[in-house]
Amino acid sequence: MNFSSKLIEQSVEAFASLPGIGRKTALRLTLHLVGKSPEVTEQFTEAISKMRRSIQHCTICHNLSDEPICNVCADKRRDRSLICVVESIRDVMAIEDTSQYRGLYHVLGGLINPLEGIGPSELTIDSLLHRIAVSDSEAKEVILAISPTIEGDTTMFYITKKLKGSPVKVSSIARGVSFGGELEYADEVTLGRSIVARVPYKLSNE
Repeated sequence: MNFSSKLIEQSVEAFASLPGIGRKTALRLTLHLVGKSPEVTEQFTEAISKMRRSIQHCTICHNLSDEPICNVCADKRRDRSLICVVESIRDVMAIEDTSQYRGLYHVLGGLINPLEGIGPSELTIDSLLHRIAVSDSEAKEVILAISPTIEGDTTMFYITKKLKGSPVKVSSIARGVSFGGELEYADEVTLGRSIVARVPYKLSNE
């Protein structure tokens, strides 16, 4: 792909570095911005820059937030007896889109994967255990809404083992999501039903 402008080429390279954006799409986006007024382009770039400067992780659930505590954790109307444990922030968004769940969340930030050097200490599992253990915790049920993969099952087993003896109930989403599938790609109806039809999670050696 030949460019008459070095600035255009740099813009295309920047867009193409984003996931799912090829060079042809990157060129279309670049030319689209070129056709807009400088004010529109400045609003676009400022929105991205401000997001990156100011975005933070919720100090309670580790979701993305504009403030130290995210909107979900701060919402007094949410059912505080439920904590839905998910792998990533994208999973929170997917579950929220179902409108089937009104509890709280806890974002692990990944899954246990020894082959890639990811152990429990690299995730927010200790933070989850602390949330449940504190004296003023209202948590009565932990819902493991984790992708049904080998890594997901390993993570669910570990968390359940850590919560053994705790007064909280541990459940997992119903397997409407096929094994090996990613939670964020499940359709809203299937995911919503899986949350509603959750089942108790039992350790395999019980």
